[in-house]
Amino acid sequence: MTAELAAFRVSVAEDALDDLRQRLGRAQWPEPATVADWSQGVPLDWLRDLCGYWQNGYDWRRLETQLNALPQFTTELDGLNVHFLHRRSPHADALPLILTHGWPGSVVEFLEVVEPLADPVAHGGEAGDAFHVVCPSLPGFGFSARPTQPGWGPARIARAWATLMTRLGYERFGAQGGDWGAIVTAALAAQQPERMVGIHLNLFPMARRDQFASDDLTDFERQSLADAAHHREWGSGYAVEQATRPQTVGYGLADSPVGQCAWIAEKYWAWTDHDGDPLAALSRDQMLDNISVYWHTATAASSARIYWEHGFGRPSAHGPDPGLLTVPVGVSVFPREIFRPSRRWCERYCSDLRFYEQLPRGGHFAAFEQPELFVDQIRRAFRTMR
Repeated sequence: MTAELAAFRVSVAEDALDDLRQRLGRAQWPEPATVADWSQGVPLDWLRDLCGYWQNGYDWRRLETQLNALPQFTTELDGLNVHFLHRRSPHADALPLILTHGWPGSVVEFLEVVEPLADPVAHGGEAGDAFHVVCPSLPGFGFSARPTQPGWGPARIARAWATLMTRLGYERFGAQGGDWGAIVTAALAAQQPERMVGIHLNLFPMARRDQFASDDLTDFERQSLADAAHHREWGSGYAVEQATRPQTVGYGLADSPVGQCAWIAEKYWAWTDHDGDPLAALSRDQMLDNISVYWHTATAASSARIYWEHGFGRPSAHGPDPGLLTVPVGVSVFPREIFRPSRRWCERYCSDLRFYEQLPRGGHFAAFEQPELFVDQIRRAFRTMR
């Protein structure tokens, strides 16, 4: 490692933890919704229970210890200080792999998969599946710095990731992503095809759903389009707000832990695989680990701006479609993902689709919800690319 990398440890002041508990204790709550389900948003009793645990039972220091057990660093990329985990495999010939999270995610999502990916033998796997794992926090997210000027969209982030991998000594590498991480990963593959061993996606970002309406649809494709249409009508309000007025929504979320908690927890209900209660998919500690990262880093507004930068949902999108991907691609389709492409839809955008599989369980937060399945998918996808 070079002098350009600085060791990093997570350390939140005790005063900040006390302030959070005090804010939660004096929260001003609205009345309950006029319906008994989640159709108007997070139910009052459910959120009060989660926030009560956040105030009186949740242990942030446990998460700090878990994060600090992994090698963490910061480095300046294109003028911005970026945080990342870097777990080198004990196997010298391991494949370098950069994992990129999305919104409302963080590196916390990957904590259960880093070690199995880096040291497969210690976790029941084969040495040939080993990876040197690099896991950065997106600009404006988590422990990375918050941009002070516009321009940090997925294409620029992808260029920064290429610089990061060079700085770490990795000329050839693989990349993986879901949500915004999938968009960054696809951009990286389009920009640096000669350096990419291949990529793996657990959300397919290139497909425009309206292009498939005239196909002779299978039952799977028909259901996927119906679910995508439902999401656009009932589940995309957050994205419109963050794509058009990220600063405005940021004030309330950065000032109110209850607001920040509800803003993210609603996505755990909408996008995870469960039968009614998202706590069946993620524990309270898991939810609050990620929510607490947003709260303690005050990144509600800065993380939302990636939607504005990309023009998410607007005709004048800032970020161009990467077009046909020429690098080897693997795609894993989890059943509660927002949009679930068929193999033939993926093949329209990938000239070398090496791996495609539909999973029996799991949702949008694949590594968080189903770490064992996630690791297995990455291992098997990259076996076709190494």
